[in-house]
Amino acid sequence: MRGPLGAVIGRYPSSDGSTQVGGIIRHNRKCRDVAFLVIFIAFWVAMVVNSSFGFNKGNPLRLTYGLDYKGNVCGDRHAHPGLRELELTYWLNPNQVYLSGLKNSQFKLANARTICLLDCPIPSEDALNWVCDYPEGEIRLSVDDWIDRNYDYFEFLTPEMRNTSLQLQGPCYPVIFPSVNVYWRCQYLARASNVSMRHWQQMGGVNINEGIILDKSIHRSINARSSVLKRYVADIEKSWPVLIVCGGLLPLFVSVIWLLLIRHFVAAMPWITVALFNILIIAVTMFYYLKAGWIGNDAISPIIGAHDPYYHVFGRELNHLRAAAVLMTFIMVVSILTSIAIVHRILMATSVLKVAAKVIGEVQALIIFPVMPYAILGIFYMFWFAAAFYLFSSGQIVQNNCNSNCCAYDLVSKRVNCDRCCGYSIHYTPHISIAIFFHLFGCYWATQFFIACSSTVIAGSVASYYWARGETSPEIPFLPVFSSMKQLIRYSLGSVALGSLVLSFVESVRFILESIRRKLKVANTTPESCMGRTAYHTSRFCFQCIEWIIRSVNRNAYIMIAITGKSFCRASAIATELIISNILRIGRVNVIGDVILYLGKLCVSLSSALFAFLMLDTHKYRSAHNKISSPLLPVLVCWALGYVVATLFFAVVEMSIDAIILSFCQDSEEHQGTAQYAPPLLMETLGDQNEMQRLTQ
Repeated sequence: MRGPLGAVIGRYPSSDGSTQVGGIIRHNRKCRDVAFLVIFIAFWVAMVVNSSFGFNKGNPLRLTYGLDYKGNVCGDRHAHPGLRELELTYWLNPNQVYLSGLKNSQFKLANARTICLLDCPIPSEDALNWVCDYPEGEIRLSVDDWIDRNYDYFEFLTPEMRNTSLQLQGPCYPVIFPSVNVYWRCQYLARASNVSMRHWQQMGGVNINEGIILDKSIHRSINARSSVLKRYVADIEKSWPVLIVCGGLLPLFVSVIWLLLIRHFVAAMPWITVALFNILIIAVTMFYYLKAGWIGNDAISPIIGAHDPYYHVFGRELNHLRAAAVLMTFIMVVSILTSIAIVHRILMATSVLKVAAKVIGEVQALIIFPVMPYAILGIFYMFWFAAAFYLFSSGQIVQNNCNSNCCAYDLVSKRVNCDRCCGYSIHYTPHISIAIFFHLFGCYWATQFFIACSSTVIAGSVASYYWARGETSPEIPFLPVFSSMKQLIRYSLGSVALGSLVLSFVESVRFILESIRRKLKVANTTPESCMGRTAYHTSRFCFQCIEWIIRSVNRNAYIMIAITGKSFCRASAIATELIISNILRIGRVNVIGDVILYLGKLCVSLSSALFAFLMLDTHKYRSAHNKISSPLLPVLVCWALGYVVATLFFAVVEMSIDAIILSFCQDSEEHQGTAQYAPPLLMETLGDQNEMQRLTQ
């Protein structure tokens, strides 16, 4: 049995029986859960080391552009020769592309000879165009002159070079097939130019294979899962201005406006929140339909730049966007029906929000305090995203091992070279996957840690307000927010680190199990019996319930940490016992209030997603250098960032309600069921018996 907390919170008796008023939140504390604070600091050191590996080995250009036959990344100005403006990968030998697409062929497209170009070449209408290798050796041309000549120096070749070129061994190769820029790769169109083919045959060139295989071979490589994942990560890198505006500044502005409206128009805010939520989720869903091509003619296209409007290329990104549109439709319908169902409960939420509005009015620093953790998280996210781009591109470029016929003329050695003529690939070792997972886990833990710190500071400030209601306001610390912050930094950082670690660990385990479930589903190894399916889905549901319970316990534990200074486990036990013993009194009031606050967070995050769609729909991100493959991931990231920012600011209201209610329960328990320190407005909401009967029926 735990004893009363009178010696910890509120006024407390001295040794002579008189009453001390020396403090609201007692200062006789000591450091708690220090070991976990040490673990957290060590984890940050490991994060820095892990990120340093990425900065040293990675190159974000690899996420967008391909490799040439020398292992250079297209668009890399440090390559030899300099490829700063040459960003497109072009396959020189169409027969190699055709061979790689044949069933059971040992030749891989990665071993086909590629170079980097400024634009995709097209066949001539009255002659035969050539694309020649990088100028070196006896070819006395600069790279700029080579580009100005449309990559053609066939007229400068010696008879030997011309003969090898007619054998498709270079250094010059005929442009027989038109090609189009698909995600910075020149994809062949499987229709040969009759004029170019006739000139080629008249010159005595070897037979060139035709067929749809030419198209499919490159398309299959472009749509590989690894290629799609790299493009998604590159989309985030290209859209960093959108992340700053829609994921950082916009939710900051909307959250502050929401807090101010709660302060002055609390009666109307629940209604405004529900209505705005329904409008925003419908608007975001319509944008998904628009980009999926189900509404209008604005579907995303993998083709970059001008092209034949009758030629269409479909990528995985469009399928993913359509799947997201279907999912958003389901979420939209469920959300609208749920919001309609809780309309008659909104008055209940209004009564408890009035208490939070009163607290914000008394402790006005609470409105601007979240700006501090917001700024810290902003700096952290900038570092984290930069390191993530380098980690995702930190594979090693190695030459492939192949036994295929990849012979090509070497301008330096002046002969056809069949040794080490295989192409290059980016090789990712298992430790890179571990480093990426470690980086993702670090982001989640750090986010939860800063949110927990913010919540604990707010809870301590609100507790100061509550336990001073029995006395005059000077008993409240002059700056309760900074007083609570000082206590957190001095005594409770270890407890906050432990709470955020528990939540991050459970979420990571759930993510791993969900990944395994999807792989089993793809492999068709899910349980087929009724009992197996029941156990399968029950386990998923139970794990989600455990995660929700831990989130709830964590939040209330942070409140008791701020009030009592206890360790995380002890504070969790105290908070849980208080809630269970007063569940009928506070249960429904707290749940409805949480629902309204959750809808408010979704309003902020949905507004971030909506404006992200609008920004990504501008010309800058639809064409040329900054074209993104799909708005899906940047919008989801803006959505997540908006939700994190909203969580920081809405914690002012959320933690105010929870801290007030827990303090009320403790106050009532210590004083035989009659709260002595509760402010009048709270007594009207929770103390009146008629009100209690209405709320608990």
